[in-house]
Amino acid sequence: MVRTKQASLKRNDVINASEIGQYAYCSVAWFLQRCGYEPDSPLLEVGKKVHIDLGKTMDSIQNDIRISRRYAAIGYLFLTITILIILFRVIL
Repeated sequence: MVRTKQASLKRNDVINASEIGQYAYCSVAWFLQRCGYEPDSPLLEVGKKVHIDLGKTMDSIQNDIRISRRYAAIGYLFLTITILIILFRVIL
């Protein structure tokens, strides 16, 4: 068996999901960014900050959901134990 050397992918060979959205919105802006030109806009910095803040909020919400599910599981466990205790008292 002959082993061939695989060509390693360069940054310009791979397109991620967010780039598809950028290309669909404006193919020229996408191409310029791929060529190394960075957009210069004060609103871009504001957008980045809002995006980071929303990400933190989403992380916090997901954490709260995990905690509430744990508390719900504990509540169901106590409810089950209580029902079993009541049933055993009625039977005995």
